[in-house]
Amino acid sequence: MKISSLPSQLFTILLVQIVFLFFSFSALAQTTSPIVLKFTSQIPAAELVEGATSYGPINPQIPVVPVLKGDELLGYAYVTSDFVGTTGYSGKPIHVLVVIDEDAKLLRAELVEHSEPIVLIGIPERKIRALTASYQGLDIVAEAAASGSGHDLQIISGATVTIMIIDDSIVRASIKVARALGLGGLVETTSNGPTRTLNMEEANVSDWSTLAGDGSVRRLTLDVGQINEAFESMGDPRAIARPEPGDPQDLYIDMQVALISAPAIGLSLLGEAEYNNLTDWLNEGDQAILVMGRGQYSFKGSGYVRGGVFDRFQLIQGDISVRFRDKQHRRLGGLVADGAPTFTETDIFKIPADAGFDPTRPWRIQLLAQRSVGAIEKVFMTFDLGYKLPEKYLMPLVLPPSEPQFAQAEEDAAARAELWKRIWQNKKIEIGVLVAMLTILTGVFFFQVQATKNARAFYWFRMSFLVVTLVFLGWSQNAQLSVVNLMALGTSLISGFNWDTFLLDPLVFILWVSVAVALLFWGRGAFCGWLCPFGALQELTNQIARFFKVPQWRLPWGLHERLWPIKYIIFLGLVALSMISIPLAEQFAEVEPFKTSIILKFARAWPFVLFATVILGLGLFIERFYCRYLCPLGAALAIPARMRMFDWLKRYKECGSPCQTCAKDCFVQAIHPTGEINPNECLSCLNCQVLYQDDFKCPVRIMKRKKRDRLAQSTALSGAAMDQMISNSSPPKKENKNV
Repeated sequence: MKISSLPSQLFTILLVQIVFLFFSFSALAQTTSPIVLKFTSQIPAAELVEGATSYGPINPQIPVVPVLKGDELLGYAYVTSDFVGTTGYSGKPIHVLVVIDEDAKLLRAELVEHSEPIVLIGIPERKIRALTASYQGLDIVAEAAASGSGHDLQIISGATVTIMIIDDSIVRASIKVARALGLGGLVETTSNGPTRTLNMEEANVSDWSTLAGDGSVRRLTLDVGQINEAFESMGDPRAIARPEPGDPQDLYIDMQVALISAPAIGLSLLGEAEYNNLTDWLNEGDQAILVMGRGQYSFKGSGYVRGGVFDRFQLIQGDISVRFRDKQHRRLGGLVADGAPTFTETDIFKIPADAGFDPTRPWRIQLLAQRSVGAIEKVFMTFDLGYKLPEKYLMPLVLPPSEPQFAQAEEDAAARAELWKRIWQNKKIEIGVLVAMLTILTGVFFFQVQATKNARAFYWFRMSFLVVTLVFLGWSQNAQLSVVNLMALGTSLISGFNWDTFLLDPLVFILWVSVAVALLFWGRGAFCGWLCPFGALQELTNQIARFFKVPQWRLPWGLHERLWPIKYIIFLGLVALSMISIPLAEQFAEVEPFKTSIILKFARAWPFVLFATVILGLGLFIERFYCRYLCPLGAALAIPARMRMFDWLKRYKECGSPCQTCAKDCFVQAIHPTGEINPNECLSCLNCQVLYQDDFKCPVRIMKRKKRDRLAQSTALSGAAMDQMISNSSPPKKENKNV
C-alpha cells in the first residue's frame, strides 16, 4: 500500500472547495420571498376558490394572502412550506396551497409543487392531488384541540411517507395560521410555558368506576371486525387477503391509559406502597403513565426485548412525541382500585423531564397496528387514544410576564425528527440487508487476495452481488444516488444544514455515509463498481450480450483517453447551471438516466425512455459506456477520491512493461498502457487482482509456474536416476533350492 502524493491531495481539496463555493453562490442566489406569492401569481383566485375575484396584498406580519370576492373577504391563502420546514424524500418541501376561512375551516388544499419521484413510484399523481383536495372542510379548531389528530389519516399504499408529510404540513401550517390570525377563536401560543400545573395536594382515592367516568382513565377498544374493516379501507389486496382470525365480535385490543404521576390517580390505581415506589423512581420534572391492555394484540409486542424500544405505540402532544425504551419501563403486578377489570398487560412508562411533555395539556397515545402481507413485508395503521386530564387535578400557575416568542424552529425540528424516526423504524429489515451488503463488500476489499483466488467463484460472486444491487437497492428500494443529492447538499450547507432532511431516506443516507468513508480507502470504485444500481444494470446487460456473442468494441487508447473528461465537463456544467437556478440544473441533471431506468422502471415519457435505452444499448457493445464517459455523479466522486489514503491493488514491476494482459482485460480501460491504474476511472472490480494470481494468464505467474514445473520435473528425474543406481548396485538375491 502506497500513500497518495501530497500535491495531488492539495489540488483535489482546492477543487472540492471551488465546487462547494459554486453551490454556495447558487444557494445565496435563491429567492427568500414568501413562496405563497409565487403560486398566487400563477393560479387565479377564481380557480382556487369558487366565487373569488382577486387576491389582496400579502399580510406584512405573516405570509398569507387574502382571497377576495369584490370587497368581501372569503379567506386567506398560504403555502404550507412558508410555515413548516418538513421536507420529503427529495430533501425539498412539498408545497401545498391552502385557503382557510374566518371560521378556521379549509376552503381548498391543492398540491402545487413537489420533487418526490422516488416516493410516487407507479402511483398516478392525480391520486395524491385528490387526497390533498380531500382536506377541504377540515375544522382547524378541532385539530388544534386534538393536537392535530382530530381527523382520520388516509394512506395510499406505496406513498405512506409522502402522505404523512402532506398531512403533517397541512395541519400544522393551518393551526399556525389560524392562531396567528385569530381565526375560529384560536389565539397565538407562546413559549412562556404552561399556565397550569398538577395539583399535588389532590390525593383522594377513587374506585374504577369513578376514574373511568370522569376521564382519569381513557380507553381505546377495537374488535376483530373493526380492525379487518380498517385494513380493508386501505385498499391493499394483500392486507385484505390476510384478515385477523376469529369472530368479528372478538376483542382485538382493549387499551386503557392513565396519568399516574397525578397523585390521586396514582394512589387510586397503584396503592400507597406502589405509588411511593413510583415517586422514588421518578426524577424532578418526570411524569408517568400507566398503560393497560388485553385482547389478541399486544401494545408492547416483543420487539423491545431485542431492540429496547417499544415500537407499537408512542405518546404525542402537539409537535412533540415520546417513544419509550426499556429503561423507562416497569411492569405492574395488578390494579388496586375497587372494581378494576383484569388486564393481561399493565405497564408503567416514565416520561423524562426533558421530553417537553406538559401533563396539563391534551395528549394522545398512537397505537400502531400491523399486518404481514409477505415474507418480510408489513403494512401499518394507526389508531389514537386521546387523553385530557380532568380539571379537578389542575391548578393555576402564576407566571412572570415575558415577551412572546415563536417556536417554529423547535416545532419543525420535532416534527421532522418524529417523521424520520418512524421511517427508520419501518425500514429495519431493509437497513439490515444493506448493512450486510456493505459488511460483505468491505470484507472482500480488505481480504481481496483470498477473495479473488478462485476466478470462477469470484465472477459468480460479483454477478450475484450486482443482481442484489440492481433488484434490491435499485428497483425495490429506489436507493439510487444521484448528482442531484449533491446539489441538495450544497444548497443545504448555505441555507441551513439539517440532518433530518437527509435522514428521511435511510438507505440513501447509509449509502452516502458509506461512500464518504470508501472514498478515503478505495476511491469511487466501491460505489460505482458495486453499489450503483444503474452501473449494475449496465454490466449485467453487457454480460448477457457477451453470452449471445454480441461484438465488443474496444476504443483506441488515444480516443478513450480524450473521452474521459466529458463527464467532468457535464458535472461542472451542472454546477454552473445551479448558480443560475437549482430547478434548471435539476432539469439538465436528466442526463442521468437513473430516474427513468431505476426509479420509474421505464414508466415515463418516451424521450426519457429512448435516452435511457440508447445509453444501455451502447453499453452492450462498450461495457459501462455511461460510467466511463458521461456520468456526472462518477465525476463528482472521482474528484474527492483523489484524497484516498492507500493503493490496495497489487502490481508486478513487469506490469505495463512489457506485460499488457491486465490493461487489455480491464473492461473500463482504467489501466494505462504503461501499467498505471487510473484511480479516477477504476471501478474496483478486482479483475486485475484475479489475473494477478492466475498461473495461466499472468505472464509473471506463468514464468514462475513453468520454473516450478521444470524444477519439479528435474527433481523427479534425479530421483528416478538415483533409484536406478541403487537398484543396479544391490547384490543379486540367492536362489532358493529345495534339497
